[in-house]
Amino acid sequence: MFAHGAGAGMNHPFMQSAAQALEARGVATHRFEFPYMQAKKSRPDPPAIAEAAVRQAVAEAARKTPNVPVFAGGKSFGGRMTSQAQAQQPMAGVRGLVFFGFPLHAPGKPGTSRAEHLTSVDVPMLFLQGTRDEFAQLDLLQQVVGKLGSDRATLHLIDDGDHSFKVPKRGGKTEADVMNELADTIHGWMTRTHA
Repeated sequence: MFAHGAGAGMNHPFMQSAAQALEARGVATHRFEFPYMQAKKSRPDPPAIAEAAVRQAVAEAARKTPNVPVFAGGKSFGGRMTSQAQAQQPMAGVRGLVFFGFPLHAPGKPGTSRAEHLTSVDVPMLFLQGTRDEFAQLDLLQQVVGKLGSDRATLHLIDDGDHSFKVPKRGGKTEADVMNELADTIHGWMTRTHA
């Protein structure tokens, strides 16, 4: 189950590209839109509504793909709402959570309060993060992941990547290179987690 970020819906080019890269590795994605996006509103839903939408999407993904391991997560806001839903009441069948750019704090306002609920998450978590992500000061995120422990949390960094995983051209990596790295990392982690 792959939830979108706060500012763009499930058909955003990043979401489509990630879904295609995962599909090429045998990982199906179930995308959905939060109610505010369906209503064409710009302000994200309150957590209770967003978390209910996550639960519904996870249940639908499980229904459509019986006997297939279910992983849940999303881009930024979508990932955080997924983790909050899992922390509050574990979702049946979910084997792990994947975060594309976990929004640890607002830009320019470093802190870790948005991660406090992660200690209540009962499944392994994969954090995919750019080293230049303004929504997650790297040292703070590394502290959060370190406290969760290596059996529960894995951090994969995209060198010089921003919150959208864009990297400077001078580094020599293309958008496709980055997306392939993300998809390979997810596929490998899911395989190990499911084993």
